[in-house]
Amino acid sequence: MSDSLFTLTPIPGIPVRGESGTYPIGRIFCVGRNYAAHAAEMGNEVDREAPFYFTKSPANAILTGATVPYPPGTENFHYEMELAFAIGKPVFRASRAEAWDAVYAYSCALDMTRRDQQIRERDKKRPWDLGKDVENAAVFAPLTRVADWSPHDNTRIHLEVNGVIKQDATLSELIWKIDEIVSHLSGYYHLRPGDLVMTGTPAGVGPVVAGDVITGGIDGLDPIALTLGPAE
Repeated sequence: MSDSLFTLTPIPGIPVRGESGTYPIGRIFCVGRNYAAHAAEMGNEVDREAPFYFTKSPANAILTGATVPYPPGTENFHYEMELAFAIGKPVFRASRAEAWDAVYAYSCALDMTRRDQQIRERDKKRPWDLGKDVENAAVFAPLTRVADWSPHDNTRIHLEVNGVIKQDATLSELIWKIDEIVSHLSGYYHLRPGDLVMTGTPAGVGPVVAGDVITGGIDGLDPIALTLGPAE
């Protein structure tokens, strides 16, 4: 095998509670419009026939606690607080029971979004990549294994900007639950360890600017934080 012509920037592994090693990021799938109130605030109706997805590049993933530049190409950069889960074993065309068995761990996550770009491309019926697959825009807190935590309808999910609550909901509002997502998604992909799924955001999304500090949490999981520095 020939030597590489150059070295890629390493993709961070996500720390796991109780483990010395980290979880390597292979692929990032994101569920769109998975909270009805958020879909409504964005002027959309929920498609209850099946979940739909977009992806984020692993190279754009970062860990909680980072300070990153306000991104180029937007004047309307939004936060989205999400529950993420990590796949722990290969699964394909899973039943809902098999889907639960494939989940390895859960995490708080942020899906940062160039909303103006997303809406512009959406209105032209184009892909959302410029709006969603943004550098430093997939943020992950440490993972908690399924043996130590599981989602419940009354579990709170929340986000604050500079200490002011902006999103506050419970996981009961998830339209497509974890097992349904894995079962459906595995009908299209051979899911495997390294795959992460971000499950959507509740209502209350909004813009942030340089200097803002974003914090969020899901009861029982490690919290998440992101600071926005000046634009490049």
